[in-house]
Amino acid sequence: MRVIVTGGDGYLGWPQAMYLSKRGYDVCVVDNFNRRLWDLEGGTESLIPIASLHDRVAAWRETSGKSIQIAVGDLTDYPFISGVVRDFKPDAVVHYGEQRSAPFSMIDRRHSVLTQVNNIVGTLNVVYSIRDHVPECHLVKLGTMGEYGTPNIDIEEGFIEITHNGRTDTLPYPKQPGSFYHLSKVHDSHNIQFTCKIWGIRATDLNQGVVYGVETDETMLDERLATRFDYDGIWGTVLNRFCIEAAIGHPLTVHGKGGQTRGYLNIRDTMRCIEIAIEKPAKPGEYRVFNQFTEQFSVAQLAELIQAAAKHKGRSVEIQHIADPRVEAEVHYYNAKHTKLIDLGLKPRLLSETLIDSVLDKVEHYKHRVKKDRIEALVNWRNTSNAIGYGTLSAKAEAEPEADAKPKPRISRAR
Repeated sequence: MRVIVTGGDGYLGWPQAMYLSKRGYDVCVVDNFNRRLWDLEGGTESLIPIASLHDRVAAWRETSGKSIQIAVGDLTDYPFISGVVRDFKPDAVVHYGEQRSAPFSMIDRRHSVLTQVNNIVGTLNVVYSIRDHVPECHLVKLGTMGEYGTPNIDIEEGFIEITHNGRTDTLPYPKQPGSFYHLSKVHDSHNIQFTCKIWGIRATDLNQGVVYGVETDETMLDERLATRFDYDGIWGTVLNRFCIEAAIGHPLTVHGKGGQTRGYLNIRDTMRCIEIAIEKPAKPGEYRVFNQFTEQFSVAQLAELIQAAAKHKGRSVEIQHIADPRVEAEVHYYNAKHTKLIDLGLKPRLLSETLIDSVLDKVEHYKHRVKKDRIEALVNWRNTSNAIGYGTLSAKAEAEPEADAKPKPRISRAR
């Protein structure tokens, strides 16, 4: 089976490409290296050094004897992605190729627009390419549990049955996204569902929780095959941040009251979920949604788990509550359904002290690379302009009129 992995140079895209290649899939990786560029812009970098994509592919060929093709280009460039799809003729497209950081999308107007254009236009171009060249191809799209928000009712898997004024229908589950990034993913979902209806596209939308872990069977074969570990306030996840803080003796910084609850899953389970979706594809014209996570934790619970694991390793770390830079409920009800992937064969790897220990060991090995001033959250949701990166000026200058700006047009009124 032939599979395109968009965003194949990223945290999940790269290990996914190797995972599928190892299992006999013919894989083509698509990426434009924006993620690496955004690190340069923001003064951030992976804790674990990562090789270039070309070096990764060469190392994969050396260690596995298998080849992965590379296509370098931007998904917002339709002739590019259309040509790749036309020539490669995939049976499935695994779509990781989007800007995936909520804080990045909230930096300022430019980063908000960049996120929306990159994600929505890129996804539309992928769907059009499938329709134009390989209409039987299955789109496996990485969505996010953040599309749902934190409603005061149970979260279903994509759809909910509604009875209103005596009539009943099954409708898309109401969305309450919490950032411009999450809003872009909601628009993706609507666009994909629409194209399934009008063109008969087959698509699986995987609303994924927060992924943790950096090691898979494939990344462990050679250090050049490693994937990234982000811990900073723009790209890092809360679990990664806590592990870094524990390793360097910094208090575990809980934003607000710590009741923010989300779904989590191991990176190895992410790899398997994608494989399950490919193995058992949606039917032509079907738009299906799976909630892709295995456990739910609050931020405070995660802090306590990391604190306990660190204590067993002889490290005493405190938990410190700080102001929440996001506009969100700090304590709320959260009960999301996630049975469909398990019904299809997923056997979850649950977060345990053993797994946390392995992450802490990895962090300990690389802690000399930690930049302490990158841990603090940089972006405040309440501001329309935040610092673009660590050690850089804020983006407020964008709002100032440029010296050579054209004068405003005069409006004449009829008398």
